[in-house]
Amino acid sequence: MGVFALVSAAFTNIYITQPVLPVLQAEFATSMVTASFSVSAVIFGIALFNLPFGFLADRLPIRPIITAGGMAVALGGLLCAVTHHLGLLITARFVQGAFIPALTTCLAAYLAKTLPAERLNVVMGSYVSATVLGGLGGRLLGGFIHPPLHWRYAFVSAAVLTLLAVWAALKGLPRMVSAGSSTQPQRISYWSLITRWDLLRIYLCAAGAFAVFSSIFNYLPFRLAAAPFGLSTEATTMLYLVYVMGIFMGPMAGRTSNRFGSGTTLVGGAAIFAVSLLIVKMEAISSVIIGLVGICTGFFAVHAAAVGALNRKLTGGQGRANALYVLFYYVGGWIGITGTGLIYSHKGWHAVVHTCLVVLMIPLMAGFAERKK
Repeated sequence: MGVFALVSAAFTNIYITQPVLPVLQAEFATSMVTASFSVSAVIFGIALFNLPFGFLADRLPIRPIITAGGMAVALGGLLCAVTHHLGLLITARFVQGAFIPALTTCLAAYLAKTLPAERLNVVMGSYVSATVLGGLGGRLLGGFIHPPLHWRYAFVSAAVLTLLAVWAALKGLPRMVSAGSSTQPQRISYWSLITRWDLLRIYLCAAGAFAVFSSIFNYLPFRLAAAPFGLSTEATTMLYLVYVMGIFMGPMAGRTSNRFGSGTTLVGGAAIFAVSLLIVKMEAISSVIIGLVGICTGFFAVHAAAVGALNRKLTGGQGRANALYVLFYYVGGWIGITGTGLIYSHKGWHAVVHTCLVVLMIPLMAGFAERKK
């Protein structure tokens, strides 16, 4: 339970500003793309610091890593709550992203090292569910629980939740022997992992799927605030409740992978994802809701199946392997948010959706490759 709480709390910090991006744009008198840096800076920080934390996860006990990471993430959030300078806010968000891997990547490596193979798919699916709950919680904090114009209080709430979750995790985790006592992880380098095609295609699958998912959800507030919808920030935030689908899809995808194989689950998830993109493009709120439910269903099926497939392939170096996964995952998200922001600014929402359909070919092809192995 402490592990689930810690992952959820960590992910709560990532998406706090996503539903209030139009509010930030107006408050700081900046552009849509610059306001979106309050999200992409976190993702960039996560991507950049995953490899160092993956290295540490294979060498150090998990407790000091979690303690340092939790304190840094909480302090970064408190700084965001008090600053009135957009540049400082974005910098603090980057610092939060830099230390979130201490709470997520290192924990995934810990689970991969300690769980038997037959439980790994389902537990990793539950781990994904915790990321879903955290992502939903952050969005609700930023755009609904606290009124949008008082988004700063959301950072305070997230900081408190993070510190409480760190305490719960440290209290509940079993004592671990330092990974540095084992020689096997030290023989497995990042290069040896990334040059394995069976692992690389999983990494590319993660990058492609999250690039699409983050793009859709990051620019959805702008789309729904414009004609023909004209929704308020609160109403748009309520639509993020479809995100709860991921809580159920994580363990379900793990069980489906156990029964039918990871490749079949990846192909099915990517297909649902693609069809849902076409539905969300329609100019009716009912279509948007149905499309978002399908997008969440497809994405989290792909994500959970990919995480499970990756860790089942490993016999050592779990810290480094999971760090690479999260690196590709968040680099994909950062590229997606940045690239589709420019596309949205110049070509509009439909061009964003069409671009996302093309990128979805990556997880689809990865699924077919897994089925052939």
